[in-house]
Order: sequence, then C-alpha cells, then structure tokens
Amino acid sequence: MASQAVQLRVEDSQVVMDNGILQVYLSNPGGFVTGIQYNGIDNLLETLNEKDNRGYWDVVWSEAGSTGTTGTFERIVGTSFNVIMENEEQVEISFTRKWDPSLKGKRAPLNIDKRYVMLRNSAGFYSYAIFEHLQEWPAFNIPQIRIVYKLRKDKFHYMAVSDDRQRFMPLPDDRLPGRGKELVPPEAVLLVNPVEPEFKGEVDDKYQYSSENKDLMVHGWISSQSEDDPAMGLWVILPSNEFRSGGPVKQNLTSHVGPISLAMFLSAHYAGEDIVLKLQPNEPWKKVFGPTFVYLNSLLNGDDPLELWEDAKNQMKEEVQSWPYDFPASEDFQKSSQRGSLCGTLLVRDRCVSDENIIAEGAYVGLATPGEAGSWQRECKGYQFWTRANEEGYFSIDNIRSGDYNLYAWVPGFIGEYWNNVVLTITPGCEINLGDIIFEPPRDGPTLWEIGIPDRSAAGFYVPDPNPKYINKLFVNHPDNKSAPIFTN
Repeated sequence: MASQAVQLRVEDSQVVMDNGILQVYLSNPGGFVTGIQYNGIDNLLETLNEKDNRGYWDVVWSEAGSTGTTGTFERIVGTSFNVIMENEEQVEISFTRKWDPSLKGKRAPLNIDKRYVMLRNSAGFYSYAIFEHLQEWPAFNIPQIRIVYKLRKDKFHYMAVSDDRQRFMPLPDDRLPGRGKELVPPEAVLLVNPVEPEFKGEVDDKYQYSSENKDLMVHGWISSQSEDDPAMGLWVILPSNEFRSGGPVKQNLTSHVGPISLAMFLSAHYAGEDIVLKLQPNEPWKKVFGPTFVYLNSLLNGDDPLELWEDAKNQMKEEVQSWPYDFPASEDFQKSSQRGSLCGTLLVRDRCVSDENIIAEGAYVGLATPGEAGSWQRECKGYQFWTRANEEGYFSIDNIRSGDYNLYAWVPGFIGEYWNNVVLTITPGCEINLGDIIFEPPRDGPTLWEIGIPDRSAAGFYVPDPNPKYINKLFVNHPDNKSAPIFTN
C-alpha cells in the first residue's frame, strides 16, 4: 500500500503538516509548535502550557559591552509565514522575523528564518533556522540559542540520554516549594515530599544529564504504557556537530525534568563568558543552525519499551549517514556538492618518549575558524568539523562547508595542542591531502610523574562518594547493577 502524500493545511491562526504518520501543528505566523499528533494521541506536547510555551526557538541576548552569560530571554516570534516547498514528497514552511531600528533594545538585532520540514513516510519532522545580523546593525551579545520541546507530564516519565544514563524521572511538581528544597545552584532541588515516594531524598538537577557534543546525538523520553496506550518515544536527534559551538568536548544540556527535551546550539554553560557570541560594530554574520530531527516511535503492547531507545539510536545513525541532507530548500544550507574534504596523517614528535615519530592514534583533529591554539574551544560564530585519527594516525574529514579554516588537533596522552596557522580554503568538490603533520608537545624535560592522563576528561581521578543527603540514584548504582524498569501508569 502506497504511503500517504505529505499534506499542508494553512488556516488563519495555524498551519498543519500531515504525512499520515503524524501531524504537526504550528501557530501562524508565530511558528510555535503547538501540537504533535501521533499514534492516536491528540497532542504529545504539554496542553496545560500556553501555545507559545510548548515547542519553540529562543535566544538570550544582551547589549554590547555587557558582561556575564545572562541577558534578555526572547522566544522567536515569526511575523510572516511562507510556503517554501509543497509537493507529495516534502513540505517546507518558513516563519520569518525581520529586525529594524525601531526595535532597538526590544528585540535582538537579527533577521531570523525558522524552517520546518516534513517528508513522506517519515516518522518525524525537521527544524532549522538561519540567523543573520547585518553590518550596519548594533553590536550585541548572544549567550544562548536553542530549541525547546515541552512534553506532557502525564505521559512521559522515562528519560534516556545515553545507554548508561536513563531512568524514571520525578515530576515537575516535585521541584515546587513544599515538595522540593532549592539548593545551590537553584537548578538543583532536594526532593523532600515528591508525588512518588521513591524519589524522596534525591537531588534533581538538569546539569546532571549534560553530554559532550561528540556524544550528544540523540536523547528523549518514553511514555508510560497501559492496555489502551502502548509506549511511545519522542527523541531529539542532532545529526551533526558542525553548527554547534565549542568543539567536540563542549558540554551541553539534553533532556530534563519537565519533561523537556532541548536542541542546544549555543550555550555558555560550562564555559562562561569566553564562549558568548559577541558581534562587534560593523560586523555582518550569518549562520544556519540545524536541521535537527524530532523522531517518534511506538511499540505494540507487550514489547519492551526500551526497544524504543534502541530504535532511536538506529534512526540517529541513519540521520548521520544522510548528512548533509539533500532536502533543505534554503540556499544558505550547503549540500554535499558544495562542500569539500581533507585528509592527512598526524604524528607526534616527542624525543623524551621515543626517538621515532609516534603515531597519533585516537587524536582529535578538526577544522574551525582561523584563530590560535585552542581558540576552537571559544569559537561560536562559524562552523566546526571534527574527526578522530585511526590506528595509523590517518584522519579524514568529509562534507566541510566552503570557507576558510585552521587545522587544530590534540592527542590523548600528550599535553598541549596542535595548531596550524596556515589558512585552509575549502571549495566545492575539493580534496585536500595534507600528508604527514608533525605535532611537537611542549616539554622542558622528561616526565617524572603525573596525575591523571591529559585527555580532556576526569577519567583516572578518584571521585569520593557524595554526601548521602544529596544524591541521584542513577549515579550511585552502577549501570550493570540496575534492574530493568517497568513501564506502567
């Protein structure tokens, strides 16, 4: 039986994308995701919230010269709606917001084009956005850009961030005064009288579920199941890191109590003001964030709900293999034919370790905006492309956006970082072979002893047991010792 063609319904106050598998409702012209209808459920998003507080893009911004990582919180409200593409195979719609000098101090000086895409026979929908700042506009700062999805608290109770970080979660009500005690920082709350007694004495803190960009590819929620409602999953899939800031080991938020799932693009969390995007006077800027994919799946009654997590991981792999996507209609999103590739072999020269060059197995090698050694960690205006060297030190980076870059690298087990200040210009279809590259770690003499391993992680350090008054059971019990969860209402 042929699958249903993608359909678009445009009404005065809302727009509906429908491919027969799911229906996505968006406000017109605001571009807020107000509803996701799937598997017989009218709306997977929290209907107790206002329509502009269910699924949305937001930005935090501040005036030029401001310090710190906070600012004005602004949900991106579209003022104009347009159909970009509409046929049986694909619908792409646009919600734009233009800036002009009359909005100075009231709105971030950005033109923003929010796009939503639905494909035929696809169990989900895509979202991306183009942010643009014109040269003549005011300088200002951007500490944060993200997408937020707020799910129904009466249905979604089990959260999965990785294979070893998944659990039943407290309710948002448990964080309120009387049920929860605010700690320091205020995002951490001690659950003193939760709705479900099993959570009593635990600390809930969204930062406990953060992940490094290189590992943050899929996360989300599984609903409780009953005889009438089989378990469903809603997952946020980020198929590429090219549009995220701070490089592969930058930590970002994932999902947390709400139930809430995020797609973080720019965030000062764990990095501070150094990674706040600061646009200078007379500086033009444009960047494409996404596309990201919201994926939905479901099971028949009697099946193990954790199969939904395994299926979501498989879908993530399919999305990664399809990157860069060929369907986004915006000319600002470069397709594969507009990109280039680069390869080489990284070797380490450290005469205190070996008289021969050492193969840089497992090295992280990346391209980022031209800068200085380590500047990729603070870089947030452009795009980054990273890979790891194989057992022979060979690395290859494909599908690099056209532009100018420097090559950066670091090698686990060696201090310091490699930086090549030669500007590498990527052009459509180019295949650059850098040959052998030599990294000489900084050294004043032989190593007498060291604490830990220089690999940008805390692995190898002893972490004492936490105060038993302030724990998260997920991190007390080893994953191998966890019992299988039971999904019930």
